[in-house]
Amino acid sequence: MRARAIPARTRRRGSRRRDDVARRRRREAGRSAPPAPALDGGIAASAAVLAGLGVVMVYSATAPLAIGEPVPPLALRHLLGMAVAALCVAVASVVPLAVWRRLALPAWGIAILLLLLTPLVGLEANGARRWIAVPGLPVSLQPGELAKWATVLATASVLARGLERRATRGGGVVRALLLTAAPAALLLLQPDLGSAVILVTLIGLLFFAAGVPLRRLALPALAAALCALLYVTLHPYAMARVRAVADPWQLARGEGFQLVQSFVAFGRGGSFGVGLGDGRQKLFYLPEAHTDFILSVVAEELGLAGVLLVLGAFAALALAGLRVARRARDPFALLAAFGMTVLIAVPAGVNAGVVMGLLPTTGLTLPFLSFGSNSLLTTALAVGMLLRIARHEAPPQPLRVRGAAPRGLVS
Repeated sequence: MRARAIPARTRRRGSRRRDDVARRRRREAGRSAPPAPALDGGIAASAAVLAGLGVVMVYSATAPLAIGEPVPPLALRHLLGMAVAALCVAVASVVPLAVWRRLALPAWGIAILLLLLTPLVGLEANGARRWIAVPGLPVSLQPGELAKWATVLATASVLARGLERRATRGGGVVRALLLTAAPAALLLLQPDLGSAVILVTLIGLLFFAAGVPLRRLALPALAAALCALLYVTLHPYAMARVRAVADPWQLARGEGFQLVQSFVAFGRGGSFGVGLGDGRQKLFYLPEAHTDFILSVVAEELGLAGVLLVLGAFAALALAGLRVARRARDPFALLAAFGMTVLIAVPAGVNAGVVMGLLPTTGLTLPFLSFGSNSLLTTALAVGMLLRIARHEAPPQPLRVRGAAPRGLVS
């Protein structure tokens, strides 16, 4: 039996109807799937709050050192460093992740080279060589800060390659341990025990995030603890810092002087502080108040409320960074986001523990707030990378089409 032909008018009408439905679905999909946000609000807001507090508190802490000056020179340098840091955040937030991954090992190599040069040509201060003067410029580099950032990035790259090849239990862990041991040993030669311990802690957390079995980390952790114990035993200055935190009041005129003055600053601040700029401990009672002990200045002038604001901003930044890492689908993005987050959060927690007498003095700055361009720039690189990963790894929005059932409801 011969099939009846469909009239041309009917075919054209059906084709137009299908085209209309397709266009309507595309318009609805476009309206229901907005593009990923340009900035992660949690990261950007918390970093901006901390940076603003840093500018204000460095000005307050350095003003007594430059009486008669319209603007304290150290505060002006910090403000210029903050401007450069903002530029670093902007640049780092647009660099593709593939480029960061290719730069990981070269950056680690540059950091190692600078650490090797530091004992030879570095500037000596307080019995340690941790800075390299830049010829022709009134600035100096602190290779230890770059080494922490570069080692975290390089370790994330190596562990991500192992995860992609499903070889986390193989050579990836060994290579990552070697990447950590070299800068840690060079930091101890400066000597800089605090930075070495922080570096090992950061890499240990990165191993945990990568899913490395804890039993495989037991021996390296034991070896690191024994090395730290041996270092403290052989170096009198390190042992003195341990004694100071154990009983600072008995050593208030010696090793415990700085910690006791920090306690006084916290006690004077009370709940809401004595007022911005009215602190007394920064008037030559608290040594280097604008660097390691800037949180003590915050406690005295802004009180418990100011300290909670600082710690809350760091907690918000850490939670936002961990959220970015959790939703990342690429192994390198996950590990890099986690590594950049702990690179900011762990030194902040250690610095807070030091000024409150919970940990021995380490010489570590408080990210964003302490005076010091090297720490500020590495922190800016970490924030920029977090913003880039947050935009790159934003979860896709579901496409909702009129009349379609939500995903998961149809078997």
